[in-house]
Amino acid sequence: MQTLEEDIKELIIEVLQLEDIGPADIDSAAPLFGDGLGLDSIDALELGVALQKRYGITLSANSEETRKHFASVQALATLVANHKQ
Repeated sequence: MQTLEEDIKELIIEVLQLEDIGPADIDSAAPLFGDGLGLDSIDALELGVALQKRYGITLSANSEETRKHFASVQALATLVANHKQ
């Protein structure tokens, strides 16, 4: 799971063009939105498209479950791992 988390961190940095941040700077358990990484709804949309392209995951934009998956890098890694099975 650790490698998957690192891959997702790199994907976040690449897709959202976070130039001053490295994977080690992102806490896997920290919130992606608000006080954590500080992402917004546009970032979520871009990240959702990237996850769909890379991992074949389809997410519903208005789903409460999708919001839970986007809570942290750990939550996204769990989603991707479960989708692969």
